[in-house]
Amino acid sequence: MSVLASVALRARDAVKGVWREVTKFGVVGALAFVVDNGGYNLLVFGLPGGAEGGVMREFPVQASVVATGAAALLSWAGNRYWTYRHRHRERLTQELALFLLANLVGVALTAGTVYASRHLLGLDSVFSDNVARVFGWVLATLFRFFAYRRYVFVAP
Repeated sequence: MSVLASVALRARDAVKGVWREVTKFGVVGALAFVVDNGGYNLLVFGLPGGAEGGVMREFPVQASVVATGAAALLSWAGNRYWTYRHRHRERLTQELALFLLANLVGVALTAGTVYASRHLLGLDSVFSDNVARVFGWVLATLFRFFAYRRYVFVAP
């Protein structure tokens, strides 16, 4: 086999591996997104049709932190045991600490967009909260993918 053919095969396999990883990361992220946004909406706005709102209706930023924290736990388990199962660190505590640090940045990004929407722009509707959270979620997801890949779930 020629050197060029060998390089092409290795490049193809590398791209295929990254896309497989992106797909798994996306599935875990989609489930975490449902937990995060569903949890936030239940905490702040309550069940659909409920007139009183959720138990944290007066604390939307804190509700964002709680919902994102629950989603982060799901994300850690899904990514550790499925997406990056071949890239575990030997020391679980170090991996978990790095994961939590990456997710604290993600929580800050997601809660920060809610804060900006509510307190800087003066918006407080269901729609504006969800737009702010989706924008924060996109930023946080991009950050997390690169942080997980580079620092958290490293090849042995």
